[in-house]
Amino acid sequence: MARVTLDSIVKLDYSLVERELVEFLKGVLEESGAKGFVVGLSGGVDSATSFYLALKAVGRDRVHVLVMPDSTVTKKEDEEDALSLARQAGVRVHRIDIAPIVDVFKGAIPVYGGDEEDRVPLGNLRARIRMCLLYYYANKLDYLVLGTTDRSEWLIGYFTKYGDGAVDVEPIIILYKSQVRRLASHLGVPERVAYKPSSPGLWPGHMAEAELGVSYDEVDLVLHSIFDLGLKPEEVPEATGVSRKVVDRVLELYRVNEHKRKPPHSPSLDVVKRAGLEVRV
Repeated sequence: MARVTLDSIVKLDYSLVERELVEFLKGVLEESGAKGFVVGLSGGVDSATSFYLALKAVGRDRVHVLVMPDSTVTKKEDEEDALSLARQAGVRVHRIDIAPIVDVFKGAIPVYGGDEEDRVPLGNLRARIRMCLLYYYANKLDYLVLGTTDRSEWLIGYFTKYGDGAVDVEPIIILYKSQVRRLASHLGVPERVAYKPSSPGLWPGHMAEAELGVSYDEVDLVLHSIFDLGLKPEEVPEATGVSRKVVDRVLELYRVNEHKRKPPHSPSLDVVKRAGLEVRV
């Protein structure tokens, strides 16, 4: 069996990828009739890469950045990296501390049980507050909300439904995390951001790989083997060197988060047809 390595995943023509994604963003904006993109910068590689692609596609005057830390949980390093990227690019940027907004929600929710007890719903609330702010600016400016989810996160469901998953366009959703890091370097994203460990920061000390229980390199090897190469799960350990336990973990994440990749469940139109509505198509 041929060996599947990380090198085989990241060995792409990144100049071609850049050209194609830049043209994609230009086309989306032209087709929509919107005036530009608004993006939330977190200080991590995914948002930085989407941001750099947007700059190349439409220029700094048509990109608006929001940096939205929660001052009670966001690492200062991440906030500083996000602000630095925006300022170096010369774009319009607004910093909004969402901590006071989160506090309002806490005080208004009857079942709120405390930061530790409600860590996950509170973390997802932070992501959804950021989504609301992005769409406020998008509505105000007639912009589109630029997504920052990569293929690894999309397939394993590592994003907040109606939070960072609620956007108008996802330019890097075809790229695994390992590929995004290489594209980021190609685009000129600083190395400290391109290769920074992923930290969603939805609660204190929140690190992606610690929560997932697997590394992104392992995730990418498993996903590529199964979804791109068509290997069976039992074949992946021999091909990649990744343990069967890790393979099963990645596939479990894929299955349990399938609902995030689909539109809301809805009944069939046949119901109203049977109830007497004339439908000719």
